[in-house]
Amino acid sequence: MARRDRSEPAGPAPRVGLALAGGGPQGAVYEIGALRALEEAVDGLDLGGLHVYVGLSAGAFIAANLVNGLTMRQMCRAIVKHEPGEHPFVPETFFTLARSELGKRVLSVPRLLVEAVDDYVRNRRDVTLREALTRLSRALPVGVFDNEPIRAYLEKIYSLKGRTDDFRKLRRKLVVVAADLDSGQAVRFGEPPFDAVPISTAVQASGALPGVYPPVVIGGRHYVDGVLLKTLHGSVALESGAKLLICLNPFVPVDTTTAVERGVMRRGKLIDRGLVSVLSQSVRTLVHSRLEVGLASYYERFEGVDLMLIEPSRDDYRMFFTNIFSFAQRRAVCEHAYDTTRRQLLERYDEWAPMLARHGLSLDRAVLEQERDLWAGVELPPPPASGRRGRAATAVLDELSGVLDRLDALLAAPEPESEPAPESAAPVLPFGTRRQERGRKTA
Repeated sequence: MARRDRSEPAGPAPRVGLALAGGGPQGAVYEIGALRALEEAVDGLDLGGLHVYVGLSAGAFIAANLVNGLTMRQMCRAIVKHEPGEHPFVPETFFTLARSELGKRVLSVPRLLVEAVDDYVRNRRDVTLREALTRLSRALPVGVFDNEPIRAYLEKIYSLKGRTDDFRKLRRKLVVVAADLDSGQAVRFGEPPFDAVPISTAVQASGALPGVYPPVVIGGRHYVDGVLLKTLHGSVALESGAKLLICLNPFVPVDTTTAVERGVMRRGKLIDRGLVSVLSQSVRTLVHSRLEVGLASYYERFEGVDLMLIEPSRDDYRMFFTNIFSFAQRRAVCEHAYDTTRRQLLERYDEWAPMLARHGLSLDRAVLEQERDLWAGVELPPPPASGRRGRAATAVLDELSGVLDRLDALLAAPEPESEPAPESAAPVLPFGTRRQERGRKTA
């Protein structure tokens, strides 16, 4: 789709806002694939020239790239290969151990131990040894990975010609949302008095998920991931005058109703997969419920606005069971997001086409009905043959796993209670006893 030259007068452009939620590196890759599908299918939509952009965490990373002129084609290519003239998008940028933080916490252990023992000795009537030793919890690191490489990476790509790391020099409005750790308040970087903060630093702060990355210090204050307060912060775009708000949220809870019949899970019970899956589902449910409440309130607070939410379906097991911090499957996740978004646009065509038309945009059904390949569209070769063989092998293993699961369920089913044998029946021999036929039961 042709892109309008930014140097030309904008004219009466539609007031479209884009709000991008977080979701780790996997969420960023999902948003890249989904946005690529969106720009192909919606005539008149210039993702680089929207009225306002709002992002938090991974969404802030994508929004800042868009407003700086990076195209979806460039971002799709960057997650697969190193682009000439661009800095590589590699795992090391996001997963470098926070050695300074870890070292500082380890070195604090002797001092904390002495303080704990001293507290116990001085106040043994009121403090138990266990209570005194809780002081050692202060030695736990506030973040495992260093987010300084993320800031440095963004600073480099925004230093190239035609880009900027200064909110005040952008041609379009960008708001990056983070949370002030000590006040519990949302902070909008990009709006006064926070527009002097470099974009790269704001994105670093917005993605500082506690426990994963340490808080970012700006002006003597500590900032963390904006998702702690709201899921999307889409109201920021509506307050800035957007009449159509396109929202992307890659972080949704899963519904395991069809997981057994589709061979994804043995019993359809997330508890079988341990603590990580239980925590993931719990956090996703909390985050998504806030999103639903927030979106419903937008219609009440802002008159005459339209909302368009793109997110994975509740039975999208690939998105749920893929580690949100994984880089290994970024190509598959991007392709999956592209395909599922195209399908969602087609399924909701009758609802979304008239809505987009109200804002001067056209949803192209013909494009959505075509067979399209994400990688061909960005001039990249298809996955290597080894990848295709790997997927074929995975399919075989999945089928085998399903057979074994069904066999396990069959063997685990309880024996049916048998009727008491009549007195005239022959005695049951200790050997050569015929096994009762087992009942079939879905695990």
